[in-house]
Amino acid sequence: MSYLRLEKITKRFDSFIANDNISLSIEPGIHAILGENGAGKTTLMNIISGLYQPDEGQIYLQEKAVNFASSKDAINQGIGMIHQHFMLVPQLTVTENIILGIEESWRLNLRQKQQEIAALSQAYKLEIDPKAKIADLPVGTQQRVEILKVLYRQAKLLILDEPTAVLTPPEVKSLIAILRQLAANGNTIIFISHKLDEVMNLCDTVTVLRRGKVVANTNTKEATPQQLAELMVGREVVLQLNKSPISPGKVVLSVQNLQVADERNITAVRDVSFQLREGEILGIAGVDGNGQRELADAIANLQSVKSGKINFVGKNIGYIPEDRQKMGLVLQFSIAQNLILKAFKKLPFCRRFLLQGKLIQNHAKSAMQEFDIRATGEDVKVTHLSGGNQQKVVLARELTGEPMLILAMQPTRGLDVGATQAVHSRLLAERKRGAAILYISTELEEVMAMSDRIAVIYRGEFLDILDAATVTVEEIGLLMAGGRGGERERGGEGDKGTRRD
Repeated sequence: MSYLRLEKITKRFDSFIANDNISLSIEPGIHAILGENGAGKTTLMNIISGLYQPDEGQIYLQEKAVNFASSKDAINQGIGMIHQHFMLVPQLTVTENIILGIEESWRLNLRQKQQEIAALSQAYKLEIDPKAKIADLPVGTQQRVEILKVLYRQAKLLILDEPTAVLTPPEVKSLIAILRQLAANGNTIIFISHKLDEVMNLCDTVTVLRRGKVVANTNTKEATPQQLAELMVGREVVLQLNKSPISPGKVVLSVQNLQVADERNITAVRDVSFQLREGEILGIAGVDGNGQRELADAIANLQSVKSGKINFVGKNIGYIPEDRQKMGLVLQFSIAQNLILKAFKKLPFCRRFLLQGKLIQNHAKSAMQEFDIRATGEDVKVTHLSGGNQQKVVLARELTGEPMLILAMQPTRGLDVGATQAVHSRLLAERKRGAAILYISTELEEVMAMSDRIAVIYRGEFLDILDAATVTVEEIGLLMAGGRGGERERGGEGDKGTRRD
């Protein structure tokens, strides 16, 4: 018997059909929902969790017809959703966040609630301090709070929307172990992800959505990553990158003994030195929070430098920030407006202090075609675009003008295989043109595939700079964890791998 069954679910937003006549069954265990950005996955999950109501169709829970007028109705029926962007209040503690909205007593025994949550966390091996403030917790621990929040509400069906998009490799491993334990304890889990290796490793069954419709239901044992990728995007997908041989030119960026502090005035980048040449990609591998953002911001002149030198030969820098929604885009602006954010005061977009509407419109149409930005028009607000299309808007703006230096910070975070392929292809095309690219990502396999050389950063230091063609995953993984090996210089003249015991 299926735990959850959907029958002909349809959801429209004006003329746009987000979910089109969707029928599927979710059995006990771990069920994956796959689909490219904009395929309708999140809309469907919002319907199941009561945030949206379907225009047509019926939801059955343990073969009983149910209707959810709100998320509270869904929670009361044992359905809990953990969103990609966490729904936590940073200023409150773990306990306060977990009980928020469900404790209606005037006499709140906070110590008792802390004990209950501590016991629950231990029972599910989700070790966490109930008194800790959310703002002080790393991302992986915050996600544990989200999981505890739905378990505290006695959820039996857990929906996780892109749960590993912001996690480090060790945190992903920990999450997978937690989800397996939850499934073994009788919970049903819906796992939404773009990462095919995680789906193949974790899930029992998978449903593939494309443009709002179900295109496949299968067991993971009967499918390959290649087959699932092609079902997602509706065309052949090349999972292996075709990278031309490196032909480095003159030095574009030289960094010497750089030290940068974070917003708390704590040194985040320590004595980093390297050179980057035309036509070369230098990847930076490391667990998130080891100084990558501060390094990129300093090079982009967005953050002050404590000491050291940054020499850049060129006029403009293309900067793809790690968070497209907070740093890369103005969400309430249109596609056309976002595409000129760095140039709206200049010709040809501005003449005699007046914006040239027709030119801006034509520029947007051209960029949408070149970068395959999928929307009904250039006047659509970027907040209404899928994550992949939002990232393409950032790429289109930052790569206009052919910058000689490109800083790509987590450029594929949260993107599906099709959008990831588009980003990688475009960056490789820029490399072929002669651009120097600093590629920063916590996705180790991507760093290894994209890079010509790889710098491993740990606690703000470059532990080594390695040849991407010969280095192994194990070698980089050891360095990412702060492991020390023999002293080596494999990165070329001007590079410095610092090792401090």
